[in-house]
Amino acid sequence: MARAVPKKAEDGFTIMTSLSVPSSDSLPADWRDFLALTKPRVMSLVVFTGLCGLLAAPQAIHPVLGFAAVLCIALGAGAAGALNQWYEADIDARMKRTANRPLPAGRMDRQTALHFGVGLSFFSVLTLGLATNWVAAAILTASILFYVLVYTVWLKRRTPQNIVIGGAAGAFPPMIGWAAATGQISLLPVLLFAIIFLWTPPHFWALALFVKTDYANAGVPMLPVVAGERSTRLHVFFYTLPMVACALAPWGLGLLGNVYGVTALVLNSLFLVMAARIAFRQTSDDDMMRPEKALFAFSILYLFLLFAAVAVDRMGVA
Repeated sequence: MARAVPKKAEDGFTIMTSLSVPSSDSLPADWRDFLALTKPRVMSLVVFTGLCGLLAAPQAIHPVLGFAAVLCIALGAGAAGALNQWYEADIDARMKRTANRPLPAGRMDRQTALHFGVGLSFFSVLTLGLATNWVAAAILTASILFYVLVYTVWLKRRTPQNIVIGGAAGAFPPMIGWAAATGQISLLPVLLFAIIFLWTPPHFWALALFVKTDYANAGVPMLPVVAGERSTRLHVFFYTLPMVACALAPWGLGLLGNVYGVTALVLNSLFLVMAARIAFRQTSDDDMMRPEKALFAFSILYLFLLFAAVAVDRMGVA
């Protein structure tokens, strides 16, 4: 296995200098490493929102085809995750929370990860197109390309707005699920896309506030590293406001009923209170990041419950 030692760069960021080529013979990749490439925790949220988009669609889809659609969404998300890790192996090696991923840990070589990601991308898109329709397949293609080329390659290392623009990558699944069932896109799936798009910045900035040292060491210009904690906390709050408005819009426009409306009111009120608590707190002690950690954890639950309410409301289950 390769050893790496830290070396200080002129800009103050820590870089890693490889002393040898990772040996796949000493630590061969197994199925768990390929699974780790797909970022299963991230994938679970992607799959769930895609499933909710499918269930919310006005047209029923055969269960087998529905399962195939959700599987392809999962595989497409996994492919994007693998390609992200292939491109960012150097960054992952510098961050504590990612240093044990298959590539920086030396259990897999980059070429294997690249082939796996590209192969999974083609398989997921072609299978979705053949199983459902090519509108859904086209949106899945766009989501993979956006995450890999726009977010990973273009934005992440260049601008603190990486999450703001790159958030679109994770917002496509409800549209894919809807399109798989209907073959088209309408206002509701666009609003579901917008909810995730606007949810992404406060979600990730809450995380970035308590792992900002990792991002600084890796040279990633996340907002807390570039603009400071105070500015980031205010951004969390002010980006929450349009998210709340967008989350209530399907109810206000009559696209969803009271099951969704009541759920959205409760969840968004809690989110807004927690965001305000972060924005207007005085201490910046790293050991006192409880509000940031609480919002990050709640934001995941928020999206699960909100999209579950979409599906339940549209399916007429009170």
